[in-house]
Amino acid sequence: MPELKLFAGRSNPRLAERIAKLVGQRLGECQIRNFSDGEIWVKYAENIRGSDVFIIQSTNPPADNLMELLILVDAARRASARRVTAVIPYFGYGRQDRKDQPRVSITAKLVANLLATAGADRVITMDLHAPQIQGFFDIPVDHLYSSAVYVSFFLKKKIPNLTVVSPDVGGIKMARAFAKRLGAGLILIDKRRPKSNQAEVLNIIGEAKGRNILIVDDMIDTGGTFCAAAEALRNEGAKEIYGACTHPLLSGNAVERIESSPVSRVFVTDTVALDSKCSKSRVVEVRSVADIFAEAIKRGFKNQSISSLFDVDKG
Repeated sequence: MPELKLFAGRSNPRLAERIAKLVGQRLGECQIRNFSDGEIWVKYAENIRGSDVFIIQSTNPPADNLMELLILVDAARRASARRVTAVIPYFGYGRQDRKDQPRVSITAKLVANLLATAGADRVITMDLHAPQIQGFFDIPVDHLYSSAVYVSFFLKKKIPNLTVVSPDVGGIKMARAFAKRLGAGLILIDKRRPKSNQAEVLNIIGEAKGRNILIVDDMIDTGGTFCAAAEALRNEGAKEIYGACTHPLLSGNAVERIESSPVSRVFVTDTVALDSKCSKSRVVEVRSVADIFAEAIKRGFKNQSISSLFDVDKG
C-alpha cells in the first residue's frame, strides 16, 4: 500500500497543523520561498515517489495562494507521486461561476482547469459558493459541508424560537438544510446588488418578529450583505441574531461593521487564516473544521466512502 504524505502551502499553516495532528501524520518537509521579484519556488525535501500526496492550501487572495498550490501539485506530479489530492478548505474565485455580464470570465471553471492541468487527481473542498462548481472539474471532487460542525453545535445551544435566514436567494438550499435539521423556521432575504460588494435588502420573506435568528452563509467578505440582513431583521422585530459562516474572508472594515451591527455573535470556521483583529473581536468566534478534513483525508487514502460519513441533507 502506498504511503500517505501530507504537505501544506503557506495560506493557512495553523489549520494544516491541526489536520495533520488529527490524521496522525506529521506535515512533510517542503521548501517554499519567493525570489526577490515575488516569483514562487517550491521543492519537496523528501522522497514522495509512489506516495499518496495530500496538499493542504486555501486559494483565498492574494493570487499567490492559488499559484503556490498549482506549483505544489505540479512538483508532486513531476516527483512521481502515485496520486495527488488538492485539499482546498476555501475554493477561491467560486463567486465567478457564470457569465452574468457580457465579456466576463467564468473564473471558477478556469481554476478547475488549472488544477487538473497541473496534475491534481482529486480535490477535497468545503462549501463551494455554488454546488454546481463540482461539475466544472474533470476530476473527482469531494464536497464537504460545514453543517457537520454547526448543526450539532447549535442543537446543543438549544436556542428557543429559532428561525434560520438565508441572506440571499443563492443560499436558500443551505439555509433550508439547516432549518430542517435544527427544527427551525425559515426566512429568505430578497436583495439586490447596485454594484459589487454592496447589498440592498428589498423584502423579507417570512416572519421575524419575536424570533431568534440564525443567518447562515457560505462566506462573509465585506460584511455588507450580512449586516444589511441583520439590520432589516432587527427592524422587523427579531430578538437575538446570530451568524454562521464557513469562509470568513472579512476584508476591509468587515469586522468593525459586524461589531457595530445588531448581531450578538458570528461563528466562523478556520478554512481561511484569520488575522489578529478577528481573534480579538468580541463578536467573531472560530469553530475548527480540522476534524472533518482529517477524516476525509483518512477515508480518501483508504478509498472509503466520504459522502456516507458526512450524511448531509442538502434540503
